Amino acid sequence: MSLSRTARRAVLTTALACVSTPAFPSTAQAAPLPPACQEALLETLDKFPVVDFTVPDKAKNTMTAQVLGLREADQAVFTEVACAAWNTWATRNGQAVATDLDSRYRNAAGPVCNKFARSALATIKKHVSNVPAETREMEGVAKTVWRDSMEKLAADATNAGCRTVHSAVKVGW
Repeated sequence: MSLSRTARRAVLTTALACVSTPAFPSTAQAAPLPPACQEALLETLDKFPVVDFTVPDKAKNTMTAQVLGLREADQAVFTEVACAAWNTWATRNGQAVATDLDSRYRNAAGPVCNKFARSALATIKKHVSNVPAETREMEGVAKTVWRDSMEKLAADATNAGCRTVHSAVKVGW
């Protein structure tokens, strides 16, 4: 699996499930991820089988850059215990989260940036209270990635509607 695809998996998981999946550390930064975190990177999207929900390319690219730019201290929250708790939760709740995402995405008004941002945030808010306590530090990093990504998307948007929605959802959950 390529770095880009792996990073995109991490980014989509961030948007999908209220905690950040482990960021892929650059070779110049942190030590390799614990095994449970590697599993989360490789298998989380399979646990959230969405049909309609889509992350626009601009959002994927922006979030990927945020994940790849994580500081070593942020990467350190991706521990074996936290990632194992995440993996268990995602396995148990993935279908419900995916169903919710798809439903909200289908029912959200266009443009695609609005459908993505509003459905992702509403689903995150709905499910965040059920995520294990062991993942809370990862959630903090996910919130930072989300906020910074939405700020950048709002600043770079050429479409006024996208600028507005990205500004509105940047506070997060």
